Amino acid sequence: MTSLTDIYHRALDGTPLTFAEAMALWNDAPLAELMTAADAVRRRLHPEERVTWQIDRNVNITNVCVSGCKFCSFHCRLADRERAYVTSMEEYRRKIREMLALGGEQLLLQGGLHPRLDLAWYEKLFSALKSEFPNVKLHALGPPEIAHIARISGFGSDAEGYRAVLERLVTAGLDSLPGAGAEILDNEIRRRISPGKCSADTWLEVMRVAHRMGLCTSATMMYGHVERPEHRILHLLKIRDLQSLKPDSAPGFLSFIAWPYQGRGTALEAETGLSGGAETAEFLRMIAVSRLVLHNIPNIQASWLTTGLAAGQMALHGGANDMGSIMIEENVVSATGFEGRTTIDAERMQEAIRAAGFTPALRNQRYELL
Repeated sequence: MTSLTDIYHRALDGTPLTFAEAMALWNDAPLAELMTAADAVRRRLHPEERVTWQIDRNVNITNVCVSGCKFCSFHCRLADRERAYVTSMEEYRRKIREMLALGGEQLLLQGGLHPRLDLAWYEKLFSALKSEFPNVKLHALGPPEIAHIARISGFGSDAEGYRAVLERLVTAGLDSLPGAGAEILDNEIRRRISPGKCSADTWLEVMRVAHRMGLCTSATMMYGHVERPEHRILHLLKIRDLQSLKPDSAPGFLSFIAWPYQGRGTALEAETGLSGGAETAEFLRMIAVSRLVLHNIPNIQASWLTTGLAAGQMALHGGANDMGSIMIEENVVSATGFEGRTTIDAERMQEAIRAAGFTPALRNQRYELL
């Protein structure tokens, strides 16, 4: 049996870990030891004493969604006329101008799987935004939305259809594709928590197509609900293995972001009694194991949104090298009644990074320093 020390050395050398080795890290490695190993890998990949961060704005295109995710209190049905909305062009203008005034240069555009917003609608939106704000980057949609748009727009549910949709969206102004909607990449888990969302196989296929097109993407995980540790490890391995298939010239997954499920007031809490939370030790273990397993993904983000800045700062000493965005706007987590801090300003972000012992470095979505 391989010892933990041997596994640490394999990870430090950039050797892909096996499922058994990754499970041994999760189940058996003392947290302090695990974080030390992950920090060593982080410093091999990023020897400079700096931590990157970003200014962008998360705008929800719509809250109408047919996915029926049981962990989401933000979405509503089209028939719910009191709550349902689609963000107007005037609202985009206001939000973009506010973001630009704060030094931001990117919109993270996400929304629900709206039954009536097809490819032509998104092309019109992206083109309009780029026409008025040509320098603003659009980090938009995600694999579930791409699959949904392809299906309702008559492009089918295969790689050819996904590529056709992505090509037209890129022409209209799409700059990069977020890793939204990954949750846990296991079909049984997805059927339990997000019955109307695309399968794990579809999520991976959309990303495979995006990578072959040379699109910049990210990968995510929402953990801490009905999944087990082995599901988390298999999720990491699927992301790692997909990354290994990207063309050498393509960026593929530039980052990995994991966050704990927050489910107060959700259907999933009512069904299972699971309200989620932000246990710091589990979060730090997740970050460290991710850094050791994802040898071919350069950046690990310390997602502080649902864990707090203090946990994010600790994660910087356990494998993470990025603090993500200041989150000028956040609606989905807030809809659960989460009482933690969901936005900070640029000054507070830089103070937090310096307090952790690093130099803050502002970046864009491609991790180019600004």
